[in-house]
Amino acid sequence: MKTLEGLAFECETGNYHTFCPISCVAWLYQKIEDSFFLVVGTKTCGYFLQNALGVTIFAEPRYAMAELEEGDISAQLNDQKELERICLRIKNDRNPSVIVWIGTCTTEIVKMDLEGIAPKVEKQIGIPIVVARANGLDYAFTQGEDTVLAAMVHRCPEYKDCNKNSKEQNKKSPEFEAQTISNKESSFDQNRLTRSNLVLFGSLPSSVASQLSLELKRQSISVSGWLPSQKYSELPGLGENVYVCGVNPFLSRTATTLMRRKRCQLIGAPFPIGPDGTRAWIEKICSVLQVKTNGLEERENELWKNVKDYLRVIENKSVFFMGDNLLEISLARFSIRCGMIVYEIGIPYMDRRYQAAELFLLQNTCRNMGTPLPRIVEKPDNYGQIQRIREFIPNLAITGMAHANPLEARNIDTKWSVEFTFAQIHGFSNARAILELVTRPLRRDKGSSHSFFPSLSKQTMEC
Repeated sequence: MKTLEGLAFECETGNYHTFCPISCVAWLYQKIEDSFFLVVGTKTCGYFLQNALGVTIFAEPRYAMAELEEGDISAQLNDQKELERICLRIKNDRNPSVIVWIGTCTTEIVKMDLEGIAPKVEKQIGIPIVVARANGLDYAFTQGEDTVLAAMVHRCPEYKDCNKNSKEQNKKSPEFEAQTISNKESSFDQNRLTRSNLVLFGSLPSSVASQLSLELKRQSISVSGWLPSQKYSELPGLGENVYVCGVNPFLSRTATTLMRRKRCQLIGAPFPIGPDGTRAWIEKICSVLQVKTNGLEERENELWKNVKDYLRVIENKSVFFMGDNLLEISLARFSIRCGMIVYEIGIPYMDRRYQAAELFLLQNTCRNMGTPLPRIVEKPDNYGQIQRIREFIPNLAITGMAHANPLEARNIDTKWSVEFTFAQIHGFSNARAILELVTRPLRRDKGSSHSFFPSLSKQTMEC
């Protein structure tokens, strides 16, 4: 166990008990509108994609499965020729601006050299190919997006060469709708906008990205680009004079790549999840760019007043985070600010340097709310967690789908953590969306108390 100014960190030996990271295809193919995602894996990966994303197959989505067969695994077939054949078909059918190859567990095990094959295939078909490894052996659920964005950083143009492109991007991308608002709707002079060369990274729905851009514009800060952009051709320019700031806590690899490969200046801020996190995120950006904030405290207080009906439901309730999507620290901080008691924060992986500002805000929130600091467990062992849940008997457990039904059977209310991944939870205006997810199981009338929790054996939980 290690401590950092009062916070207790533990690391157990549990595997990544999370959703498969190739599921990042679900939101990334929709975000990058001119892309095509090709998952290279086995039938198991194909079954997962069909079940997890199957609701959109009739819309001919821009992703597909390159299924590895016996000949591929035993090296009887030429990987380059097979992938080239598939990519040519994709080019003829869809003609995307970029093809993203997603490596899986099988490509890691058989040592398939996707990075070596990609440039050769790219030269043959004339379409950029980005290779991202999103295997469940090395990465947790949402880290699939992290590997894709880190790979795309290498394709971003140098800042000095893209002034013209960034102007065109500001006109075309929905993220920059906030920058085209008329003077009647804006409360400040356009000439006061700070030309900060600020790039935000993290995949968000266009409406949410526009909201965050607008919030910064209210503080006289202009966002020069987003990674990923809506179009591959509109990737933001990066370089030494560019500030970058993340919107999600699972993008540590992307942050590292931006600093090391592109020499960008990272703004280490809490993440804009909940009114408190969004205010702290904006304040940190303004502080680094030397811009005075205006009206943030009043805006946050107004939003807390608007969600009082939800706060009454969860006040003094307890919650246990089992760990799944790497959003746990931010969600726990928001829950504590709402008046909840957090017993434990399980998280599959945590980069303490990247999340340092979020951890600091968590400490301050606990201090201000007068609640004890939660225990933080990295790579938690699920059997140990079940025993601790049995001891604490929390009102709510936020968990992966595998453990939801067993806990519900023992009268522990649960919420799937995957729902927070797909919901719109960023920014001031989406606080109600988070609270709706948290309070829904607590508002259910189950007609029973939380007193029944039979003794559990390890064999029972493994079954």
